[in-house]
Amino acid sequence: MSGLDGEGAGLGWLRGEAGTGPARLRSAPFDTARLRSVPFVPARPRSAPLGNGGAGGGPRPAPRGRFLLREPGGQVISMVMVAVGVYARLLKHAEAAMACLAVDPAILLIIVGVLTFLITFCGCVGSLRENICLLQVFSVCLTIIFLLQLAAGVLGFVFSDKARGKVSEIINGAIVHYRDDLDLQNLIDFGQKEFSCCGGVSYKDWSQNMYFNCTATNPSRERCAVPFSCCLHDSEQAVINTMCGHGMQARGYLEASAFIHTNGCIDKLVNWTHSNLFLLGGIALGLALPQLVGIVLAQLLINQIRDQIKLQLYNQQHRADPWY
Repeated sequence: MSGLDGEGAGLGWLRGEAGTGPARLRSAPFDTARLRSVPFVPARPRSAPLGNGGAGGGPRPAPRGRFLLREPGGQVISMVMVAVGVYARLLKHAEAAMACLAVDPAILLIIVGVLTFLITFCGCVGSLRENICLLQVFSVCLTIIFLLQLAAGVLGFVFSDKARGKVSEIINGAIVHYRDDLDLQNLIDFGQKEFSCCGGVSYKDWSQNMYFNCTATNPSRERCAVPFSCCLHDSEQAVINTMCGHGMQARGYLEASAFIHTNGCIDKLVNWTHSNLFLLGGIALGLALPQLVGIVLAQLLINQIRDQIKLQLYNQQHRADPWY
């Protein structure tokens, strides 16, 4: 009985009087005023998110898809493209570069690199900071680029004749500025060697260039000539004869075909495209697939962030309720 008496004495503050024994414990009055003075500590709401900055505290699990969008590979590739473009641009003479600005590979590389960096920057920072605005910009830009690529492919297939005329116009413009731009010159020589062709439609298209013009009033030493990349090269020849194309425009097709390629590069390019449709389709799919994945991940991440915001607002509204 001593243990029970001690327990009754210990709970005597609840009755307002001292005493021991089970009888007095059952019949003692309850002091509610003193019970109100005990501080009440509410429990954490069960639905509080385990989020960083949320109502529940603690580290928040990252939404799925964030780790794929935050990869810096796109920024690195874009900066390399811009660096190569700027380096190639600075090595040129300003007058020659401005003369063929429309087909300048360096300018094209810089533009593509800057656009790629800005778009991937929005996706990376938006996923790190969970910024819905940047993620929407990233998703919209990818959608626009994907639609433009799709439209270009469809229009190029439907209006193949106009596309061929545009390609012919670009090639003729490149022929005119062949000697004005070193990068353009190397690009044309590479294309003529790979496709075994010469000029746009025929080898006589090189008469559009002021150095290769075949008129009698042309004082150039390369009058009526074609670039050495048009020549038929012998695999056993150790040294390339860069003078092999001199006077070829003044000869007929049959006579010139013994020394140079007489077919134009446009027909060769069209034939190569028709024979490599699966390769081109694979390249197009390889370019489109990362864009579609980026669009889907950005939209999923936006929806997850919005759900977390709604949950945090709901928890903040019910945090003051001690019985919630």
